[in-house]
Amino acid sequence: MTLASSPRAAADARRWVGDICERLERGDLVECAELGVSELVANAILHASAPFKVRVRGTASHPRIEVVDGSTSPPVPPVPQLDDDLDLLLTFGRGLSMVAQCAVAWGATIEADGKIVWFEPAAQMHGESGAEWVIDHSDLPTLRPEPPSDTAREVRLLGIDVPLYSSLARQYHELRRELRLLSLSHQSDYPLAGDLTSMFANFERQFPDTYRDQIRAAETMGLRRVDVVFPMVREAGPVFVTMTEMFDVADAFCRAERLLSIARTPSQRALHNWLLGELVHQLDGAVPQRWTGHSGAATSQASASRVG
Repeated sequence: MTLASSPRAAADARRWVGDICERLERGDLVECAELGVSELVANAILHASAPFKVRVRGTASHPRIEVVDGSTSPPVPPVPQLDDDLDLLLTFGRGLSMVAQCAVAWGATIEADGKIVWFEPAAQMHGESGAEWVIDHSDLPTLRPEPPSDTAREVRLLGIDVPLYSSLARQYHELRRELRLLSLSHQSDYPLAGDLTSMFANFERQFPDTYRDQIRAAETMGLRRVDVVFPMVREAGPVFVTMTEMFDVADAFCRAERLLSIARTPSQRALHNWLLGELVHQLDGAVPQRWTGHSGAATSQASASRVG
């Protein structure tokens, strides 16, 4: 939900988040969810810049409430409070301390154009300092591509739908971040999240910088279609076969709300399967086949919400 830059934003977010908890049959979380999101929204409006948004991600077992703003400055973590009656009555300036007390896990992600401060609401408030926070950056460490070898082949992806590819890349980025946060916060509950994060890292490592450079250039130029040509080692083929199956598994998790992320749209999935299939077939010696799907902008994932 997009929030107005006004005092009513915290109340709007509180009602919206409380309703979602009820729809997820997590009424036990409503009190901490409402209090925590109120503090995060108030903190964002006081100290950050628009646009402001609130969203619910994670899983039904561990729903995560996120407040997005347009500032890249990281939040200042809470400091221990003095243990006296007067201090306990002073809540102004203690927003993040209160969020920590309302959370089983919380933290922030710094992105190129803003930040996301998130928390997973607890069933009841902690009496002391609360949960430790986690901070990470959306720009994952640069992954060194696989070096060229004697078995490298020239791959030609012909007629890529650039707007559709861009929307797919955003969906992938969100899924990647979702699994990364689960592996950081709940590795014992979601061991598969760590395994998938490692698989995604290996998947990304197969693509040379020249591939990414050509895609970015096409986006910058506003092209609707683009042909990209790049070398790739033949041994990468089995990676793409496995990842085709893993992306379908991730979609199934999203549709079943085991993840509260959005699954790929049919158009995104069709483009993704064509791209991965072309990689597998061309590395095995087949001739390139042009993408024949419809061109045009895909439905934006950024504004979509999925609950209940």
